[in-house]
Amino acid sequence: MDPRTSAQDVMRCDLCETAVVQMHCDTCLVNLCTACVGKHMISDESKDHKVVKFQSRKSALLFPRCTTHTDNSCELHCKECNIPVCSACIDSKKHKDHDVHLLKDILARKKAKIQKEINELKESICPTYLDIAKDVQNTLSQIDVKYEELSTAMTKHGEAWHREIDKLVKKLKDEVDEMKNKDNETLKAHLSNVDTCTSKINDDINSLHKLIDSTDILKVLNFQLDYKKYRILPSKFNIRMAQFSPPSVQEQIFEVFGKIIPTTITTDNHGYNLKTAQRLLGTTLSSLREDTGSSTPVK
Repeated sequence: MDPRTSAQDVMRCDLCETAVVQMHCDTCLVNLCTACVGKHMISDESKDHKVVKFQSRKSALLFPRCTTHTDNSCELHCKECNIPVCSACIDSKKHKDHDVHLLKDILARKKAKIQKEINELKESICPTYLDIAKDVQNTLSQIDVKYEELSTAMTKHGEAWHREIDKLVKKLKDEVDEMKNKDNETLKAHLSNVDTCTSKINDDINSLHKLIDSTDILKVLNFQLDYKKYRILPSKFNIRMAQFSPPSVQEQIFEVFGKIIPTTITTDNHGYNLKTAQRLLGTTLSSLREDTGSSTPVK
């Protein structure tokens, strides 16, 4: 708990840290009790202390304290040194002839930039994402309908030809099952190869861990592992699912009923990429430097 607050979180004087706050110095941003006002006024006579009732305090900007002149607040920013500075710093030789800007101007520009980003997010980017989501939802809502229409078309087309067509339907469904089984076998074989490679990698990792803990010098020195082979990633299978494509009714029975366009599977040797860590671009400091570069210098 803050020592300046009671169990009811009553604000305490920043000087004596015991009495209840009644006054506030807008110049130093210090909370005071009535008894400590005089003490605060003479603590730094170089300042024009504006002490008001606590309820009448201004929402003043909280400027950073100067690291060189600890009694001063930094209301300026030195572009060359890229640091906040106080008026005493400017008078020193260290910042002679340096380009100096008001921190409040920099703050205003920064807030304007943030507001612009907020406006873009609210007025452009967010609505765009909502439209994208709506479009995806519309597509999802049509998928079941389209697949149901496909199934219904196949069923009605089969009913039109009664028994003879039923035989053809059975034949085509058998072909679909065969395609499905073949596709499953192909993908399962591919998955098995990937799992086998993963198991080998884990075995190699365990072997390497054992080597690290081994005290057998020759065993460690003579061990070689071609781990670079694992960098050659498996091919990616691109699948184009089977389709049902019926022709016109004037053609022969087999052609009239239609045929299934089978699934196609192709491989892409560059379908996967090794994952690499992304480095963050830019820093808060560079952003501040950019803002100060566009501010009006203090003369």
